[in-house]
Amino acid sequence: MIKKRILLIVNPISGGRSKHNLEMLLKEHWNKEDVEYTIAYTKFPKHAGEIAKSEHPLFDLIIAVGGDGTINEIAQVLQSTTTPLAIIPMGSGNGLARHLKIPLNPQKALQSLNESNLSKLDTATLNGHFFVSIAGIGFDSSVAAEFEKTKGRGFINYARISLQKFFRAKENEYELTLDGSIYTRKAFMITFANSNQFGYNTRISPKSDSSDSYLDVCIVRKPKAYEIPKFLFQLWTGKADRSKLVEIIRARKISLIQSDNEYANIDGESIKVGKNIEVELKRANLEVLVP
Repeated sequence: MIKKRILLIVNPISGGRSKHNLEMLLKEHWNKEDVEYTIAYTKFPKHAGEIAKSEHPLFDLIIAVGGDGTINEIAQVLQSTTTPLAIIPMGSGNGLARHLKIPLNPQKALQSLNESNLSKLDTATLNGHFFVSIAGIGFDSSVAAEFEKTKGRGFINYARISLQKFFRAKENEYELTLDGSIYTRKAFMITFANSNQFGYNTRISPKSDSSDSYLDVCIVRKPKAYEIPKFLFQLWTGKADRSKLVEIIRARKISLIQSDNEYANIDGESIKVGKNIEVELKRANLEVLVP
């Protein structure tokens, strides 16, 4: 019997959640004659990508155990290869897992792999930086930068930083070129959505489809104080596309110039990118197991 070789790449500190019971869950749900699994724990930033790069040719499946940052590192390696990716979400926001309807409970996520199907997802790059879920500039990138610096994780800390940043943040003028058409817009933030959300079910682009060969460019105005409750309600109930503050334009090739902010949010990680932004879609180049 030929055994299916599975590698789990585990970020032990993602989401501030303990992974100590992972091996017990594996023995319970993957202790099968046709499965042979190996566990590799990351030890430093970007280690997940290094492990995936050196090991993926030896395995039939790689499972990312962590958050969106860990998934990003591994997916970047697996794109355009024959090795599929699976996800056990154990991060903070778990945006991509929520978008793909992967159970957030580790036990249920493992169980769901038994009946999952392979799906080919689109990916994209922003100034050469790979992302599979979401990227953006403006307010969300400043929140991501501050969130990285803090010791605490989780929604409460994310919400606290967002609130602190909100009142100081301003709209900026942008000139965007979307598939050759030029748009001039004022925006609080601009999000390039391949999935529907940032995480925590904050759905900025409710109808985004990771397999439709388009990115949703979400141009967001800054809400006035009295508009905040309604806007948050729309974000958390999957109705942001109905908000008068949000304009969504679908595109594959995107360029723009930003004035003040030289950072971008790339799958939840803050990266310095400069003022000239180029975003490009890569169609159906990542195989992922989804329920």
